[in-house]
Amino acid sequence: MPPGDGSVESACGEESALGTWFFSVAGALVAIPVGIKKKSLAPLVFFGTTGTMLDIIMGITQCEREHAEREMKILEAQKFSVDASAQNESSDSFGSADK
Repeated sequence: MPPGDGSVESACGEESALGTWFFSVAGALVAIPVGIKKKSLAPLVFFGTTGTMLDIIMGITQCEREHAEREMKILEAQKFSVDASAQNESSDSFGSADK
């Protein structure tokens, strides 16, 4: 599958961006005792949404990092193939000059 035809999108889909859960659980664990103490659902809303936002941001950041690494590998491979083809052409031109 050539790069740029959606392979990156499938690798960094909703599973990767929304696959984190740590901050959502931590937010709920903090919010429950605080909400019980204050007798309000406001801490659950605040900590729950904040934890979810942090999870999504962390997932997207991880996805962007993986995308950048994949792009660097592709660029390095392209550079290597261009260097190798240039080296082969230069060795062929030297070989034809000797004949």
